[in-house]
Amino acid sequence: MTPQLAALQHRLGYRFNQPELLTRALTHRSFGVEHNERLEFLGDAVLSLAVSSLLYEQFSGSDEGDLTRIRAHLVREDSLHKLALSLDLPQVLRLSDGEAKGGGAQRPSILADVMEALIGAIYVDSGYAAALELVRRLLAEVIGGGGAENWGKDAKTALQEWLQARRLAVPGYRIAETRGQAHAQTFEVECSVPALSLAKRGEGRSRRVAEQDAARRMLDELISRDKPGSGLRD
Repeated sequence: MTPQLAALQHRLGYRFNQPELLTRALTHRSFGVEHNERLEFLGDAVLSLAVSSLLYEQFSGSDEGDLTRIRAHLVREDSLHKLALSLDLPQVLRLSDGEAKGGGAQRPSILADVMEALIGAIYVDSGYAAALELVRRLLAEVIGGGGAENWGKDAKTALQEWLQARRLAVPGYRIAETRGQAHAQTFEVECSVPALSLAKRGEGRSRRVAEQDAARRMLDELISRDKPGSGLRD
């Protein structure tokens, strides 16, 4: 095992019994046939269950709606991308030369997929308890940061309510671009607020995820501008 992979295991706090699972989890489909998509598929389900369990423990007084909203935030592409960066995953990805030259090692969708694949690999290697413990370590600070009331609504709902409170029309969404093959597409969606002549783009592995990303970026922009004299206040 290379020093880089040994260092990654240290950062994960987990040592693989079957090192080939770690290698596969880090392998993008552009690199070869022994890629990580099956592990990603498995890891997605394991991650959802693990996060659900942790939220059930942490927020005993919260209802299903609150827990569902928090889980959606924790498992979304943007959150997984940040975790991947914290683990320095771009340094150990296995990509084709073309994908690497195109910036694939920094692409949020690819890094989020690798995070799920790693969780799937640990599940195969040692079972659910080991995968749950990894998710607990990775998300401990985030989940322990406060009560469920501190987690906002999903971005599209929050943006719509922000605009309606100012008597502005709801935003529009359109697919601006799609990239990749049909089974692994990345969607780029534009969120527009014509009344303010503003538009923001977001991306994700589905139209829904891309719309949420675009809405979040738009809401961040509007909040930053919502100051006295900006013209955005009532």
